Amino acid sequence: MRPRTLSLAATGLLVVAGTMATTLSPASAAAAGCSVTYQVTGSWQGGFQGDIAITNLGDALSSWSLGFDFPTSAQKVTQGWGAAFSQSGAHVTAANVSWNGALATGASTSVGFLGSWSGTNPVPTAFTVNGVACNGSTTTTPPTTRPTTPPTSNPTTPPPANGPAPALHVSGNKLVDSAGAQHKLYGVNRSGGEFACIQGNGFWDGPMDQASITAMRTWKIRAVRVPLNEECWLGTADVPAAYGGTAYQNQVKTYVNLLVQNGITPIVEMHWNYGLYTGNSAGCSDVKATCQKPMPDAQYAPGFWTGVANAFKGNDAVVFDLFNEPYPERATGDETSGWKCWRDGGTCNGIGYQVAGFQTLVNSVRATGATNVIFIGGLAYSNDLTQWLTYKPTDPKNNIAAFAHIYNFNTCSNTSCFDSQLAPVAQQVPLTLTEIGENDCAHGFVDTLMNWADQHGVGYLGWTWNTWDCSTGPSLISNFDGTATAYGQGLKTHLASVSN
Repeated sequence: MRPRTLSLAATGLLVVAGTMATTLSPASAAAAGCSVTYQVTGSWQGGFQGDIAITNLGDALSSWSLGFDFPTSAQKVTQGWGAAFSQSGAHVTAANVSWNGALATGASTSVGFLGSWSGTNPVPTAFTVNGVACNGSTTTTPPTTRPTTPPTSNPTTPPPANGPAPALHVSGNKLVDSAGAQHKLYGVNRSGGEFACIQGNGFWDGPMDQASITAMRTWKIRAVRVPLNEECWLGTADVPAAYGGTAYQNQVKTYVNLLVQNGITPIVEMHWNYGLYTGNSAGCSDVKATCQKPMPDAQYAPGFWTGVANAFKGNDAVVFDLFNEPYPERATGDETSGWKCWRDGGTCNGIGYQVAGFQTLVNSVRATGATNVIFIGGLAYSNDLTQWLTYKPTDPKNNIAAFAHIYNFNTCSNTSCFDSQLAPVAQQVPLTLTEIGENDCAHGFVDTLMNWADQHGVGYLGWTWNTWDCSTGPSLISNFDGTATAYGQGLKTHLASVSN
């Protein structure tokens, strides 16, 4: 299991303790020692979420039991995962479960829990593993994740495939981790964050808790794209106050961090944005962020990406998808002017608002110091990549990858088009099909598409992990427990053979 990194300290309240000791058994002397990281990753009135990373510094262990005391009697563990939690008074014990008992020297494992508190919620300062004290320095940073409502459930879960999701970067035409191992992104979209808030219906569409992620993992899902709403993140006057600004941001941070902890790569994406557009192929006549616009707007989009980049910089397990489905060529009149608008923005013919081109958005992200991988799609609702390489924005980190959206009703929807338009891009930069689907409630089209992608080193994510009628919007599931629709069964079956 991959060791948990301590760079996650920036997301919450953190205590690190470590020591090396020597204990004597009747037969021989054995080295024993441990390092423990305790982190508050979410806090709300009366409740919180805690994560604990345990590193074995001594001889190999076949089993372990973590112990610590809460500073106040009002602090309680209510649910846990990754260990069997029990509590007597202020003392908490977390014993390994079947899959994570063996810890080699230097190996780490992570567990977590939901807790309750009243009055104050101070962090524990002393930990033991198998009775050996882990005493060391203590560092405290203020929590940055404070959701307004707690997760609805958090049952014991199986281990992530390789521990927490890895930090990723671009290497040639591959996404790789710090060890150089390739990671193709296989997964789903999780729609809701782009529309519920602006409509005054909450933050999400359905549960976004540990139980829902556990259901995803039964499909071997290793990437989840999270569509967001620009105005909700920024908390503009168009959004009900309860669902915008800090409250919305905290919901997003909590869910994204939970995905990372479960070994799933989050793709954070700007889906709907501000700006009045009533031209060719307009999705709505509303200036508010209530539908798909042809391009990001210069008024809010750079600020959105500055905020998102600041929220997740330092955690390169999170991928940034700058904009859902551009279609500037429908407004400007042809592909050449469309690609120029796509890259450079400004005043684009046929679009009534000032456009933020993708070069501007890349600059906004990098100005924060964030080094995360950036995904950018093409024209025609991200279905056309013909000039993507020609107009690709410059990036001082050389960390840009391409994405495409492919449905059975798109113009580019057959293998000859994939060969001519997608394959040349995939030979130069990492390519992920961040939305695939079909609107006939079957899976013959996506089966063919996934086979093509497998042959070309391309990842893919199905639209969408929501319980909708698949004929009105391709829906993979009929229940958030992971029950597949006929269409979703195609993706589920395929992931079983290619994902880890």
